[in-house]
Amino acid sequence: MTKGEQGIYALYRKNKLYYVGLATNLRNRIKHHLKDRHKDHWTHFSLYIIRKVDHIKELESLLLRIAFPEGNSQKGKLKTSTNLMPMLMERVEETQARELVELFKGVRLLSTKSKKVRRVKEKGILFKEPVFARKKIRATYKGKVYKAIIYRDGRVEYRGRLFDSPSAAGKSVRNGKETNGWTFWKIKNKNGRLVRLSTIRKG
Repeated sequence: MTKGEQGIYALYRKNKLYYVGLATNLRNRIKHHLKDRHKDHWTHFSLYIIRKVDHIKELESLLLRIAFPEGNSQKGKLKTSTNLMPMLMERVEETQARELVELFKGVRLLSTKSKKVRRVKEKGILFKEPVFARKKIRATYKGKVYKAIIYRDGRVEYRGRLFDSPSAAGKSVRNGKETNGWTFWKIKNKNGRLVRLSTIRKG
């Protein structure tokens, strides 16, 4: 083993990967693992000498994320990594919503809760910002938070029912009391701030 070499190393227990790490001095690090908490958990090792160290930490993080060695307490983190799952799920929901509107336009649907027949109609886009197929909205009433989904034509889906307007959905939340849904419900604007529906309504 060349003294003073830097790179990534792997510890194995028989044929199973146990631990992955990086070191500026591979020889000293392996010797250290003969005495530390890992000493009785590995039987042999492999070394990967890296001449350029610009991305050595990222390489270690990738290995940890892919292999998940049981001896590593940390699973690796990339500096500029971004969780794309929320964005992906939002795109999927928007695509599905557009397809449903087209599929059921003019079709008679049965409400899952009230068993009341409703007709789905495309009323046209009612919002100026942001442009969306559907978005989450919320309202606070008597100290309790209520959540729903609003479509770009103004219809609201709340607890399995499809209401013709935010006011109709708000009226349901308030047990039949007349409600101005455009001020009752709130939505996140393009800056991520929670605002009344009326502030992004067209016209």
